[in-house]
Amino acid sequence: MTRLGTLFGRSATGTAMGLPRWDGGVASAVVIGADGCTPYPSVGHYCAGGPAAIRAATAPFDGSKWNFDIGAPAIGPHPPADGGDLPIGEDAAANRRTVREAVARIAAAGAVPVLLGGDDSLPIPMLEALEGPLVVLQIDAHIDWRDEVEGTRWGLSSGMRRASEMAHVTRIVQVGQRGIGSARPEDVAEALARGARLVPASAPDPVREALEGIPEGARVAICLDCDALDPAIMPAAIGRTAGGLSFRQVLALIRGVQDRGRIAAVSMTEYMPERDVDGIGAMTVAQLLVALLGLLSAAR
Repeated sequence: MTRLGTLFGRSATGTAMGLPRWDGGVASAVVIGADGCTPYPSVGHYCAGGPAAIRAATAPFDGSKWNFDIGAPAIGPHPPADGGDLPIGEDAAANRRTVREAVARIAAAGAVPVLLGGDDSLPIPMLEALEGPLVVLQIDAHIDWRDEVEGTRWGLSSGMRRASEMAHVTRIVQVGQRGIGSARPEDVAEALARGARLVPASAPDPVREALEGIPEGARVAICLDCDALDPAIMPAAIGRTAGGLSFRQVLALIRGVQDRGRIAAVSMTEYMPERDVDGIGAMTVAQLLVALLGLLSAAR
């Protein structure tokens, strides 16, 4: 499998933006990575190498410079840190436990966990580790309301259904759906019946419509699936679908959440290195990550 970290000149042990390694102390946010969570028999950890490639793509971004995407210094007065990659194996339950414990440690230290993936079953243990009440903003081409896939209820395409079953999750807002994905009519009906707010990418103003669903002052976990972005800027997806969100729209969603409430955690998943084209996808998600860290380090 292609490993883009080598292409960008940084090893898998390098940190995002050259940030310091997290020692358990004070930080505005802590970046952690996981190659996957649910290794399906058919595809295994199909996004393996994603965290390393994303970190490597942050190499050109200097934290001492000005970031015009956020209109502020790239790193604010409350610096983030990098907690490295989590040990991930073939035992899905053990992987979920590893992610849960890591996210809980970071949150207990008062930092925002930023989880790089890796497949889109990673948000499930991340959400389980957070205390409530919690609003979930999913930015994704798909709604992930399947009850099970290949015999597991805790993996691919089931994340938002599992989130709806968590007592501390009070609301789910989903933005960016498009095309024909894995959702069946009954899955959409179930999402709506349980109160999920679905805002397709084709909505007149998907950013405004999604943010209107988030109460003022809410604690929000952002679950960004990279295929929410249009394949022109995010080709590194298992299923490319035209009509996706732009970089500016996704960044506006992140900024909007911060303006309305508090970002409790962020996952950036479904970046698939071997599907990337000239590192375009890695560069896009890295630029979003850098902007996110800048916002969090300014607002601490």
